[in-house]
Formats: sequence, structure tokens, C-alpha cells
Amino acid sequence: MFLSSLLLLGQGCGGQDEHGLRDQVSIDGSSTVYPIAEALSEEFQLRNPRVMVSLGRSGSGGGFERFCRGETDVASASRTIRDFEAQRCAAAGVEYLELPVALDGLSVIVNPRNTFVGCLTVQELREIWRPGSPVRTWRDVRPEFPAEEIKLYGPGTDSGTFDTFSEAIVGETGASRMDFQASEDDNVLVNGLTRDRYSLGYFGYAYLAENRDRLKVVAVDGGSGCVIPSPETIEDGRYGPLGRRLYLYVKVSSLSRPGMKAFLEYFLTHARDFVLEAGFSPLPDRIYAENLDLVRRVVSIWSPPSSAPGLEAATDG
Repeated sequence: MFLSSLLLLGQGCGGQDEHGLRDQVSIDGSSTVYPIAEALSEEFQLRNPRVMVSLGRSGSGGGFERFCRGETDVASASRTIRDFEAQRCAAAGVEYLELPVALDGLSVIVNPRNTFVGCLTVQELREIWRPGSPVRTWRDVRPEFPAEEIKLYGPGTDSGTFDTFSEAIVGETGASRMDFQASEDDNVLVNGLTRDRYSLGYFGYAYLAENRDRLKVVAVDGGSGCVIPSPETIEDGRYGPLGRRLYLYVKVSSLSRPGMKAFLEYFLTHARDFVLEAGFSPLPDRIYAENLDLVRRVVSIWSPPSSAPGLEAATDG
């Protein structure tokens, strides 16, 4: 989070957006965070139809690119911002707040007709996914598995899920074999995994929860036994090392617009409900309260209290 110049933000910042984005909110980034943003946007726009919300899912990396060019108000991310991305934002004068919003567990998935895989160790996953991996068939993983070619599916390289998985499993961010079917759209991965009997893939827990009747989740043994991802095992840390936080990065200057401020306050006030609706584990209530307090303090530094007709208060409903 950039805080070094917060006290200077009041200089030259007015309530009117010079780009005509007043009462519009633009979000792009993680496909994993997309269900949370979608649930929030639908509910908020029903209550505040004058505030239009546009959503994209170009991946965490793609979202940060647009965000640091000043093209969006919010970057959704399934990882923290990288140093080079933060430097781009700084060079472009984009000040931001980093707000953790949910807990997720990367889920390892196979086709539901797969009867031989119930659990894989981190070492086995590393051997499958590392750069230069010789693994081509399931028998290459374990001798008792069938000699059938593994069809691999995973997020694209712009995805925070790709970065998190490669770091957690292979040990280096971005280190992965590249001969797999990649997509920034998790629904494409779901369709591939349901089609190919000997497939293996990974994505965020929400897409597993949404498609549980079409997929088979694989337990992961990180050294303490096989653990299936669930809201409970993700929240209490048993599903390591594939548990993670999800984030919203908010452009501070966008908070001068009443629509943007109302949107963010509404989410942080009702965050637990939206996170649960999207299939994720919520963070402790105190974190949402701290985030809301931070947003209000930042706004108060350089924007006098005001009300916008037609905008529902965050505490309403």
C-alpha cells in the first residue's frame, strides 16, 4: 500500500472526475476474484442503478497492467502486487490501497471418471508441473497408475493463480512446464477437465464449489497427511501450502467519486455475505472493519463529507 504521500493527496483533487467516470466503477483482474466482484456488483447496482459497474477478468497480471496505466478503479488479484508492478504504478502516479478480501484454496482437480487418484503429494505435483518435467503419463507419477497420457489444464501466465501455484508447488513464481491447456477463464478449464478422462488441473476453490457435481477434487498431502480443500481447512490453515488471500487494489484518487466510495463501503460492510455467496472463506470481521476504517480515513483527508442523491448508504439493507 502506498501511504508515503497520502497527506498530499488533497492538493489538486476535487470531487469531479476529469475523465467523466463519475458514478462508474471499473474492475479488472483475477478470474478467481471475479465471482465475488460479480455478486457484489449485481446487488449494488440493484440498489444504486445510477452507478454502473464494469467487470473484467484478464488475470491478476493483466489487471495490474491496466490498473497501473490508470485505466481502472480497482484491480482484483489472487496474489499481492509484484515489485515491478508497484514501480509501474508509482511511475504513473497511481496511489492505491491494498485490501485483503477473502481466503481461497487452490484446488487440484481430475475428471470425475478418474477412479485411481484420491490424493497427491506436493512432491508428486512438483514432479508433474516443474519445468522440463519428464512426466507424460499417470504411470510416470506412480507405477500403479495407468499408462494413460495426462491432459493438463491450468490458468494462463497472467493469472495470479498460476503464480501462486508455481511458487507453492515448484518453489519459484512462474516456474512451470508450459505444455498444458491454459486459459484465464476458469470455466474453460472446467469444461476441459470434464471432457478429458485422464485430465489434471487446478484453479480456485470457488469454481470447485460451483462445479462439484462435474469434477473430482484431489486431496493434497503437504507433509501432514491428505487434506481436501474446504472452507474449514482453508480457514484454519490445514490446507497448506495451497491456501492464500485474495485482494482488491483500489486507486485512491477514484475515492473522490461518490459512486466509487459508496460501492467500496457497501462491499466492506457486507463483505462476509458476498464472500460466502461466491464460495470462498471470509476473513475475520475485524479485517473488514479495519479496511472500511482505512478507506474512510483516506477519503476524509482530502474530500469533505458529502452525500450523493440516489446512492444508498453502506449500512442500509
